[in-house]
Amino acid sequence: MRRSWGSTGFTDIHHQGAAPERMLIMETVERKKPRPRRSFTPEFKADIVERCQRGDRTVGQVARDLDLTETAVREWVRQAEVDAGERDGLSTEERTELATLRRENRRLREDVEILKRATAFFVKETR
Repeated sequence: MRRSWGSTGFTDIHHQGAAPERMLIMETVERKKPRPRRSFTPEFKADIVERCQRGDRTVGQVARDLDLTETAVREWVRQAEVDAGERDGLSTEERTELATLRRENRRLREDVEILKRATAFFVKETR
């Protein structure tokens, strides 16, 4: 008897002639709990980027050594290259300004919508 991963979890499946050593990979892998979201200081990120850019270790090795995700470390390195003008994209300062402007724009749109509703209400009341 073999077990197979389905939409509802593992299910038992009978296979004639199936070798037990040919188990599905999912049978031997336990599900990990998602890692809680962590935040890091700009100084810590700069130190990690510097370690990666020295060239003596790969991004993956640096990430594993410090229990970081390789994706996050690669993003930090990419953003540092953008900030240094070595790569195209929005700098950290520009990203911050863009986020601030988007929040302000959203708030102003909400204010305009409230004023439109208030105007419509008072127009009805005066008739």
